[in-house]
Amino acid sequence: MKIGVFDSGLGGLVITKAFVEAMPEYDYVYYGDTLHLPYGEKTSGQILSYTIEAIKFLISQNCGLIIIACNTATSIALRYLQQRFIPSFAPDIKVLGVVIPTVEEALSDNASRVGVLATPATVRSHIYQTELHKIKPDLAVFEVAAPKLVPAIESDDFATAKTLAKEYIGQFEHIDSLILGCTHYPLLKTEFRKLLPETTKVVSQDELMGDKLKDYLRRHIEIDIGLSRGGTLQILVSRKDDKYCKVANMLFPFVTIEEAR
Repeated sequence: MKIGVFDSGLGGLVITKAFVEAMPEYDYVYYGDTLHLPYGEKTSGQILSYTIEAIKFLISQNCGLIIIACNTATSIALRYLQQRFIPSFAPDIKVLGVVIPTVEEALSDNASRVGVLATPATVRSHIYQTELHKIKPDLAVFEVAAPKLVPAIESDDFATAKTLAKEYIGQFEHIDSLILGCTHYPLLKTEFRKLLPETTKVVSQDELMGDKLKDYLRRHIEIDIGLSRGGTLQILVSRKDDKYCKVANMLFPFVTIEEAR
């Protein structure tokens, strides 16, 4: 069985790169639902439907462990998938999200004021605020939606993305940690760090997910022993175009991007 990674577009390739660098021996299948991008502007019903279809597709590609790299899909669909869909459809498959490890990292330095930059759908769900308050009830949490950032990144328009980053960062005041609550945002993490004081911790999911998954597999040997180790990576998208290929090739220059059939 392979490790599957799902994202609404190509931002999740940043997380996939972290997995491959931390554990290159495993086989990976990446699926980006570029046909329906961006998820952040969709209704909860649409996001749930798209995510279920993506999980079905990865299961059909022989994935036994699936990570939903998309924060929006995690916030809307993960609980339903784990509690309702997977137990009846494919009980031997494990599906994980990215929110909890991110929250733990944001609070690792005893922050008292945390900012969350995310898509509109993720902000509407308040999943980060909810999970942060489970650990630290008195924490001050500031959420800012960034609806234009993902389209700019997916279009390879990083000049516009940097301008938008400055605009969105300007909405935070005196925060100890900033959660980049979308897998696309690590592509701008250097810019975010330039815009914030050196004392503000920027939590970028690509910097923690590799070790988090390695630790998870270490603790769940029953899953690890069922995973194949051929050192392969397949990148699949629901719609292929030159812009998507260019963004993907920034991270994986020697991997061919294929349209899912």
